[in-house]
Amino acid sequence: MVYLYRDDRLERDPMQPIAITSETLNFDLLAKGQGHKFDHGHAVVMTGGAGRTGAARLTGRAALRIGAGLVTLAVPPAAQMEVAMHITALMLSRVAGPEALTELASDKRIGAICIGPGLGLKPAQAALVEAVLDSGKPCVLDADALTLIAQDPALRKRLGPHCVLTPHAGEFKRLFKGLSEDDATKVQQCLTAAQTAGAVVLYKGAMTVIAHPDGRVATHDSTADRAAPWLATAGAGDVLSGMITGLLARGFAPIKAAQYATWLHVEAARRFGPGLIAEDLIEEIPHVFAALNL
Repeated sequence: MVYLYRDDRLERDPMQPIAITSETLNFDLLAKGQGHKFDHGHAVVMTGGAGRTGAARLTGRAALRIGAGLVTLAVPPAAQMEVAMHITALMLSRVAGPEALTELASDKRIGAICIGPGLGLKPAQAALVEAVLDSGKPCVLDADALTLIAQDPALRKRLGPHCVLTPHAGEFKRLFKGLSEDDATKVQQCLTAAQTAGAVVLYKGAMTVIAHPDGRVATHDSTADRAAPWLATAGAGDVLSGMITGLLARGFAPIKAAQYATWLHVEAARRFGPGLIAEDLIEEIPHVFAALNL
């Protein structure tokens, strides 16, 4: 059984935004108890096709580093050899199409799915996003998955509060046309987006805003003494998606997984500092955990 985590420090007035800080997070919830690997969750990450698997491999490794008991990359046949040559701790499952992905997702031990990084934008990939949404599993939708949802109202209708959408400003504009152009604050924009989509929305940026359709909002300010300018690097968002996915697999509620992952993501970047690339973020996670006495 996957451990379920509740953080009363973040259970406040749903209409009052909270700041995500070391004082408002309960880091003890990140510690692993004794148990089998499946007790800590099984995550699945869908990769892109041949030559497009790097982003998903970053995502999968981040999910593993954040504490998921095991992580499987769902890989199209044409990319199977490529992925196999690059992974060790991650597992691989051949997924030739939406039917195979549906079958994989039906495993009751799988607690979370991520789709989007490096995925592609053709109808075949839209069918994979549909399969993930129809599985009902907690999921993270990033990158190409967001673009596909923006293009297809039928996919948008399948969203729910078990989904975490992680748009940057450009993706947010495509997903929620008009919201990013009005005079509302970023908090108001994100909350409206979450209520429109019926899903958790993590609106990325130096000021990250996370909103739940029930009205809960949290903000993380990575400026001033929390500044992490080296996060502006290719793959950093894929790592964040993996961290959220890993926490979902471990039993964190979607909005809490997004909040904890956001703080840890920035903390890893700040610890590493100048010269950071996406791979460094993943390898810095154990050092962040050690500093938190986990």
